[in-house]
Amino acid sequence: MRKDGKFVTQRPYRLAHQILCITAFNFHRRSLIGYVELALHPLCPDLRRLKVNSKQCRIYRVSINDIWEAAFLYNDPTLEICQGDDKKRNLDYYESSHQAAMNAVDSDYGNGEVTIRMPPEAFPIIAELRPIRVCIEFSLEQPKSGIQFVVPSMEGSLVERGAHLFTYGHENSSRLWFPCVDTYSEPCTWKLEFTVDIDMTAVSCGDLIEVIYTPDKRQKTFHYFMSIPTAAPNIALALGPFEILVDPYMHEVTHFCLPHLMPILKHTTGFLHEVFEFYEEVMSSRYPYSCYKQVFVDESYDEVMSYATISILSTNLLHSARIIDQTITSRRLMASAVAQQFFGCYISMQSWYDAWLSKGIAAYLTSLYMKKALGNNEYRHHVAATLKEVYEYESRVGGIVLDPSVRESTHPFSIKHPHTISPGYHEIYKKKAFLVIRMLEIRIGPPIVILQVLNKLLALANTASQQKFMSNSWSNMLLSTDSFLKIISTVIGKDIQPFLDQWVTQSGFAQFHGNFVFNRKRNVVELEIKQDATAKGSLKYVGPLTVTIQELDGSFNHTFKIEENKTKFEITCHSKCRRHKKKKIPLVTGEEVDMDLGAMDADSPVLWLRVDSEMHLLRHVTWEQPDYMWQYQLKYERDVVAQSQAIVALQSLPTPATRKTLTDILENEHCFYHVRLEACVCLTKVANAMESQWAGPPAMMTIFRKMFGSHSCPSIIRQNNFNNFQHYHLLKTIPVAMAQLRNVHNICPPEVVRFILDLFKYNDNSRNKYSDNYYRAVLVDALAATVTPAVTTVTLAGQNLNSEMSSDTKLILEEITRCLNLEKLLPSYRYVVSISCLKAIRILQKFGHLPSNSDIFKSYAQYGVFRDIRVSALEVLVDFIKADVNAMELNWLLDLVDTDPDQYIRYRALALLIANPPFTRTTTDSPLNTEHLVHRLWKMMNTGFSNDSRLRCAIADLYFILYGRVRPSALAIPQNVMVLNLKEKKTLLNPTVIPEVLGDMFEEEPVEVIVPKSEPEDLEMGDMVERPSESEDINPLKRKVESPLPFPAVQVVSATEPNIIAEHAADDSNPAFKFRIKVKSEDEGVSTPTRADGLGLPPVESVSMSRLSEDSDEDSSPTGESSSFTLPKTPAVRTDTLTSFSGVLTTTMASNSVVVEQSFTTPTTAEADGSNSKHKNKKKKKKNKHKHKHKHKHEKQEKDRSKSDKSERMRDHRDSSSQFSPGTTASPVELSQESTPSSPEFEII
Repeated sequence: MRKDGKFVTQRPYRLAHQILCITAFNFHRRSLIGYVELALHPLCPDLRRLKVNSKQCRIYRVSINDIWEAAFLYNDPTLEICQGDDKKRNLDYYESSHQAAMNAVDSDYGNGEVTIRMPPEAFPIIAELRPIRVCIEFSLEQPKSGIQFVVPSMEGSLVERGAHLFTYGHENSSRLWFPCVDTYSEPCTWKLEFTVDIDMTAVSCGDLIEVIYTPDKRQKTFHYFMSIPTAAPNIALALGPFEILVDPYMHEVTHFCLPHLMPILKHTTGFLHEVFEFYEEVMSSRYPYSCYKQVFVDESYDEVMSYATISILSTNLLHSARIIDQTITSRRLMASAVAQQFFGCYISMQSWYDAWLSKGIAAYLTSLYMKKALGNNEYRHHVAATLKEVYEYESRVGGIVLDPSVRESTHPFSIKHPHTISPGYHEIYKKKAFLVIRMLEIRIGPPIVILQVLNKLLALANTASQQKFMSNSWSNMLLSTDSFLKIISTVIGKDIQPFLDQWVTQSGFAQFHGNFVFNRKRNVVELEIKQDATAKGSLKYVGPLTVTIQELDGSFNHTFKIEENKTKFEITCHSKCRRHKKKKIPLVTGEEVDMDLGAMDADSPVLWLRVDSEMHLLRHVTWEQPDYMWQYQLKYERDVVAQSQAIVALQSLPTPATRKTLTDILENEHCFYHVRLEACVCLTKVANAMESQWAGPPAMMTIFRKMFGSHSCPSIIRQNNFNNFQHYHLLKTIPVAMAQLRNVHNICPPEVVRFILDLFKYNDNSRNKYSDNYYRAVLVDALAATVTPAVTTVTLAGQNLNSEMSSDTKLILEEITRCLNLEKLLPSYRYVVSISCLKAIRILQKFGHLPSNSDIFKSYAQYGVFRDIRVSALEVLVDFIKADVNAMELNWLLDLVDTDPDQYIRYRALALLIANPPFTRTTTDSPLNTEHLVHRLWKMMNTGFSNDSRLRCAIADLYFILYGRVRPSALAIPQNVMVLNLKEKKTLLNPTVIPEVLGDMFEEEPVEVIVPKSEPEDLEMGDMVERPSESEDINPLKRKVESPLPFPAVQVVSATEPNIIAEHAADDSNPAFKFRIKVKSEDEGVSTPTRADGLGLPPVESVSMSRLSEDSDEDSSPTGESSSFTLPKTPAVRTDTLTSFSGVLTTTMASNSVVVEQSFTTPTTAEADGSNSKHKNKKKKKKNKHKHKHKHKHEKQEKDRSKSDKSERMRDHRDSSSQFSPGTTASPVELSQESTPSSPEFEII
């Protein structure tokens, strides 16, 4: 934990060394057994209890120094986040409980799941602060998370089937498979021992010291030793019949893969030595460990997971030399794994508040390698794409705080612990950390400066790692924000605290809106820049901002100081306007280009302007300038980010000049390939907007035939040759872009459909050294993009008469079916063609060409199918659930999330539901919005995924999207709850139980509420102010009463025990409330009839009353002619607590007070109207009486008449109630509204 900006741990000991020994693995039972031994140094002489982390494990024995037995206690509050009252279903309550539960087992707070009591025999050793050894024997059976057993269901032995296991986790999750001190702030040395079958190989952290075989040669034990202090979260294990490859260029590096994958392993990892050489050269520091191991496994938790000296990667990253598309992705991920060995494993974060440093620096190093391998254009495009992704998340979801120790977040989850944050937030968090480290590199000087800082950090860590254990000797191996500040101050002498205050400790983006006008008389550009600091995810930026202006005489940079939300500047131009149509223009790169100036303003020397062209800030810029400037910027600017910005702007400017500019870019061989691909997509949108003015063949068809058509017959494509990667990517992009063209009838032109079908027909890959799998997949995508909604004829009777499928659609369906069947015989790499076919079938279903059926997608989503196909099938199923409002498929999908063996698939299913939810909190009328779904999701995130924080937080994300932060509207409102809407100052009893006419009793009356100190109310304030009635005959019943309550939050829960009054002075622990209403009668002679047991009326067996819940019958909704509601059967209630507001109240003759519980009734409409107006008149007269007490005698007479009417009504009601049996109980009492006191004054206690 952090106090006064410094990290302080509350552990009463320090960990020096740990032994992990697993003596047996059982793949059939999915279990293991072993022990751990922790060498601890007490920090206080009175240490009596110590806590360690352990989940899922069964602990058999704990001993101290192998001599004394120690008693222990296991308590894990994270197994059930919200304990106790099961009525609380809002996320605010869940968030606070979740954070409290995580703190209760956080080792940095001195906590843990296992509490060990020191035996008295060990007290003298502890008093002398001598080290002790704690030995814990444990086993693990059928783990739900933390360790994955992969046992394919096929014939043969475990080795023949490729059975293997590996550990995984989200942040610090080592406690899921062995007892430890599960925190990054407690590094120690390790000894690791694993006994396995003779055909298995155990791969773990550290150096392999020896392998010892048992005498019978049936088992062997791997001994690893980790001499460099390492935290428990960075310890991992992989076990299986791996094939082993020692890197031919670096013998310290070893690669492991499953059987029969050695050829593609060699190709995929052949470049890795270059990554090590680059990192060592750029940071001027050697790789810190003595070895490095890469293990490729199936069913991996993530694409890549890095631990000390070992990385566990997905088998799906392996590829052959024939694959183009996967190469860049695999190399980027493997380079990232190596970078995390430096920052993340060797130098780890001190606490979660410092995670942005290790994650950001590792991503920064990865980007530097990709810049070296792929070029500066690819690097800048990657930075711009990351910037856009982070901006879109923050503007849609909310701001990201890199260091959450300073301020709270507005998210529905806590950001102060890695196990409480949203998985989506975590992904964007890492990307924002990379952008901030890059900004810091620019802020502190040339790129070499930040590399000097990293070199200093590694040098200090190297020195610390060689020292023996002391109280604070290994602190330099932990990276914190404070230590980072000191290192930068030492190396370069700069203080970056203001930078951190602006971009690290607060969230948000700077959002700029700008435009300009050229003043010809003064030869200046008048610039206006506005900031939108009120938008979601935005912040007010104060600091320098660079504006780049391209003039006729060159490019010039101007830096301005931004201080206000709206700032105006003037830029003096260096050029004079010239009326030459052509001129050589010097660009920022130094080259001069011939530029046709006929389209520009003859009076202005300005060609275009850009704001923050080098992306020095986290910002989003909306810039306004004429279309010809965007065209010049796209055509002549050499920065790929500027070209991409121009393409985005030209999408909304469809003119012939825009069309020509995009066509020129598409044909320009010197243009960056990403820009050409974006120009294809933009040209499609421009062509659709210009359909009425378009002349000639469809857009891009001529260009495609010119580039890829055969010389003798351009309509026939040449044989595939993918040696030119730019042409390869264009070959894949142009057909998809053309498929989105639409004519005036909003259908794809027939010649485009035939053109794409011809590409299938003439595709020839026989002489190509690269695979055409991805090309065939995008052709299927292009066919699907040509599909438009089917024409449907609707009869007068409402029947749909679908016409026969068109000839083009039949051809499309035949081609998709052929490709899908061909995949069964000759599967493509990663089944990319099958994935495209599934998506195409769903599009045909959505547009009415095929019957909507989910069976085929469910069959492809089953366990055992290749992972990528499963994800694609799940994506289609999520769309099917939303479009067809199918509750059965939603339950099937949630069953898969509950039980699927592949953890990644379970998370992806939830992520797809989050991205495309079946309904949202603004569309609560969906048939899928049921009480059953609420309870199921709540149970899943409360108790179901206690061992996988990523799944638990993903469920919480889905819950927030469906229901928001408040109690879901699908849940029935408890009948005995009053809701106080403090924002609108309204007071409301359950609107489905208490009628609106009873609301007048609460108007302008003094109310006193005593609030006990207890847990938050299970109903959100203002959540249930309005509840729609199931009946359409009358208006919804609700009460709008001015509340005099001045405090910000009130907990109101009716009591279920009659003898307990929720007064804070009496008992702080009692969370229940009773309403005690004191009726001050003007005439003491008028009293409420009572019974011996204190009730105004005897209870009845069956009472009709309404509640909006799924228990209610459809015919139970209130109507205007009914004098009562229908109440479903409820559990037995004490008869001495059944009362109502209707005047027949439980009273005591001494205090004339009533206890209000859960039974209310409603009168008929006519009676309600009469009673309401009569009651208002009486109140008004009573006020006048108090004001003019001795002046108006006629008011007294009218008041007396009302009292006599009231007494007569009460006598009639007493006679009519005699028909009820006084002996029945267990049901609320039906009470009449007519016996309401004329002007009660009440007090809620």
